Amino acid sequence: MGRHDKLPIKMLQDRLMVQLDATESERRSSGGILIPATAQLGKRLSWAEVKAVGPAVRNIEIADQVLFNPEDLHEVEVSGETFIILRERDVHAVAAERLEIGSTGLYL
Repeated sequence: MGRHDKLPIKMLQDRLMVQLDATESERRSSGGILIPATAQLGKRLSWAEVKAVGPAVRNIEIADQVLFNPEDLHEVEVSGETFIILRERDVHAVAAERLEIGSTGLYL
């Protein structure tokens, strides 16, 4: 990409830039068997950390964890790291310290 790697990035409208956890690509079964990312057993949602948000994003902040469907995603590489671009409406859930305790009863 040349010089564009050095430019600052600003997300527009309701867009989010998220990064998958390195352990998200591979997982282990309860018996300890390593399951590669290419082995899909039905639809599985993924968690990712929010790195940037657009000005129209209302319920998500940087550093939140978001749950989304990884089947229809748009990847981008910035400075050698891979990120995913999502719309706020494509996010199924948000996990963050700032959320009211006891609002869901679930914890990560």
